[in-house]
Parts: sequence; structure tokens; C-alpha cells
Amino acid sequence: MYAVIRSGGKQYRVAPGDVIRVEKVGTGTDGQVEFNDVLAVSANEGEIVRPGSEARVVGEVVEEGRGAKILVFHYKRKKQYKKLRGHRQSFSAVRITEIAYEGQSFKAPVVAKKEPKPKKAEAAGEAKAAAPKAVKKKAAKKTAARKPTKKK
Repeated sequence: MYAVIRSGGKQYRVAPGDVIRVEKVGTGTDGQVEFNDVLAVSANEGEIVRPGSEARVVGEVVEEGRGAKILVFHYKRKKQYKKLRGHRQSFSAVRITEIAYEGQSFKAPVVAKKEPKPKKAEAAGEAKAAAPKAVKKKAAKKTAARKPTKKK
């Protein structure tokens, strides 16, 4: 089961469970996003249906961020004209949870949310508290022997 949706002027082929990066979308309640602009739906292999307004694709926002910087350089030779600008496009990573069409609903399997890893400073603090601090002896500095210089 897959669907073709339009978002941000681009078309995406999605299936339940897919994670896609779309242009930044306004999230609804609880990070849910609904794509109503469904261009095609395929329930079986080789069977594609162009639905009316009854088809819908629902997803949840997993991540929001900005892409890599793109440098835009304008230049006109012999005119002393140069202009350099940068641009970072905002995106939303959306996990498709459901595709609904003609009373049928295809849902993605539920994925358990990951717990964030503890920060290094916190983990190091716990490790230091648990283990006693070892005393290191400093090695004595060795001085280099001077070589006599030859005089002529």
C-alpha cells in the first residue's frame, strides 16, 4: 500500500512507516500532520487509483531542523560585481502513520520512542562519584645533556 502526496510544491511516494523530509509544515495537535492533497493511491500491485477528496494521509512530526548551507554566488565579469549569500532550508521529518481510502485504513506498526542518552557530563559525574580518585605520581623531568661545541 502506498500513496502519492503533494506537499510544499513537491510530490512524495509514501507508505505506512516511511519517514520523509518535507518543507516545514505547521503541526497540529500532538505533532500530527494530515496531508489532504493525495494524488494517487495503490492498494494492490499494479493497481493505481486517482482518488477524490476522500483519501487522506496522516503522519507525525519526528524532527524539525534546517538543512545544509547552500552558497549562492552572483558574479559579473569585468564589472567588479560579486555577491555571496548563503541559505539554509527549514525541513520537517514526518513519519507516515496511516493511509486511509474508501473506508480502508492502512496503519504503520507502532514504534517505541527512544529515551535520550544521558549527557557526557552527567555520566562522567556519576562515574567519578562511584570510583575513588586514583593518585598519579608525576615522573621526574630529565634534563638533556649539553654537547660541547667545537671552536675553530
